[in-house]
Amino acid sequence: MSLPTLGDGGDITTSAERRLGDGIIRQLYRDPDYIDDPMLMEYVQSLWQALLAAARERGELSPELDERFAWEVLLGRDRTVNAFALPGGYLGVHLGLIGVVGNRDELASVLAHELSHVTQRHISRLIAQQGRQTPLMIGAMILGALAASKSPDAAQALAIGGQALVVQNQLNFSRDMEREADRVGHGLMAPAGFAPQGFVGMFEKLQQANRINDNGSWPYLRSHPLTTQRMADMQMRQLPGSARAPAPTLEHAMLSARARVLGRPGVDLLRQWVAEPQGTAFAALVPERQAGGLYAAVLAASQLRDEAAVRALLPRLREAAGKEAAAQRQARLLAAEVALAAGDAATALRELPSGEGRPELLLRTQVRLRLGSAAEMAGPLQTWVALHPRDAGAWQLLAGVWQAQGQPLRAVRAEAEAHAARYDYAAAVDRFKAGQDLARGSRAPADHVEASIIDTRLRAVESLLREQAAER
Repeated sequence: MSLPTLGDGGDITTSAERRLGDGIIRQLYRDPDYIDDPMLMEYVQSLWQALLAAARERGELSPELDERFAWEVLLGRDRTVNAFALPGGYLGVHLGLIGVVGNRDELASVLAHELSHVTQRHISRLIAQQGRQTPLMIGAMILGALAASKSPDAAQALAIGGQALVVQNQLNFSRDMEREADRVGHGLMAPAGFAPQGFVGMFEKLQQANRINDNGSWPYLRSHPLTTQRMADMQMRQLPGSARAPAPTLEHAMLSARARVLGRPGVDLLRQWVAEPQGTAFAALVPERQAGGLYAAVLAASQLRDEAAVRALLPRLREAAGKEAAAQRQARLLAAEVALAAGDAATALRELPSGEGRPELLLRTQVRLRLGSAAEMAGPLQTWVALHPRDAGAWQLLAGVWQAQGQPLRAVRAEAEAHAARYDYAAAVDRFKAGQDLARGSRAPADHVEASIIDTRLRAVESLLREQAAER
């Protein structure tokens, strides 16, 4: 049974909220901190999609909202502990959050909470409170507040005068909204396949950080302040005798370690991680800590270009993966990744798992491009982008494959689609027009078909670009 919402959120239409979110997200895609890491993205998406399915099943996600909103997740290469919902069904997750959560259930609890802010139309009502501001101004102010969480200097480029402070307050949900997001999110956990105790575990982390942390590395606490009422509410919702959240899986430990390394921690910390498995105390760690430590050590050694350390540590990582299939897969994906980074494409190809997930597809394409045998990847990539048309990374790799095959017109179209997938319609129009110019000089029958596709897509994207201009 659905909980009542705190108001109907009807002051701003779903279409208007989506357009506002599109404008904000277009800027975030250009942020140098935006990262499309296939392994981490797949992991977060698996949790996110399970929660969305549970929200649909429980009636928390209305058909209208389901259809009109984007429901996209973006990862930020930021070591601060933060996640945030944005207008239009977008979710931002910092690598710092993935790096500190103890298990998938704790991470799912944060995603469930943010999802519930969207499904309960909290963002819409907050925007309505600023109804005298234009949507463009609100979008700029939200971007300014996000930038301010990382750098006051960056915030000045996006927010004028004292507006950043105004929006920081706007992004802070009311206490009633926070409690409602907790309750609705908690109700999604079990139906989505997660332990509801993940909420309590995450709250305990936040409470500890609230007591001892004053260096700004937990901005999530500023936009989602922890209160005794929220903690008591979650404690009361645990069933009598319920156990604590499950221990982290080996896969989670590995991917949490990956998030920490990819957060650009600095050379000194990378060296510490490489050295950690050599310490006498390492053998006494629990298996999950060992798996995470070895994963971090291998990836850190690769970034330091210490190939000897990579060769020494990889067998230990494989052993630490044990019989957990998901962990074995992550170990093999990492082995292929570091081999490719070292210029050994042949070894990378041997190491790659045989699965058909996005990480395998993108890594295999990169390897085949390096080996000069990318032709066989055109079919799988075309199938993938047909099913996932907003996958800019896959479109960009497909452009490389077609260029390697001597099909420049197709390559240009794929580049245009990559820009369109990130809402950069001006750049997409530019590439589509370049494709038209290229097609005029071609007499190949296949290029005439491609030219027709380009003409159709150009008209569609030009229409979207005009809508953007009208909103400005």
